[in-house]
Amino acid sequence: MSVYRAIYTSQPFGFDTGILHAILLDAQRANARDDISGALICRADIYLQWLEGPEPAVKDALARIARDDRHLNMRMRVEGTIPERMFGEWAMLHDPAVSWIWTQKQVADGAVDRATAAEIEAFFPPLRDLATMQAAD
Repeated sequence: MSVYRAIYTSQPFGFDTGILHAILLDAQRANARDDISGALICRADIYLQWLEGPEPAVKDALARIARDDRHLNMRMRVEGTIPERMFGEWAMLHDPAVSWIWTQKQVADGAVDRATAAEIEAFFPPLRDLATMQAAD
């Protein structure tokens, strides 16, 4: 059964571990309630998030995020239906973006805006695969 998927970026406002923890708790609670799964790749200069689930629920979640003052300059990068969930086992998988995505210099130089949908999507399968492997251990 196909599901709706959206990937967006935003800039953190006031990024620290307390704010990140609150964002993750809010996301995990709301996503479990709304049948949304996904992953958040984050660090002090960028949030890159994949959300998947019923289209109305994902769009409602995106609207909440857009109103959240912890996110600046939210931009939709990829959206549409996919054949199946990639993160079905996680209400919100978290990754601290140590090596998965662009460097901070690349982000500052506009790499996010130049990236294709395929490049953005490609960050997420290795994250899922690593989390699946770690869960099996």
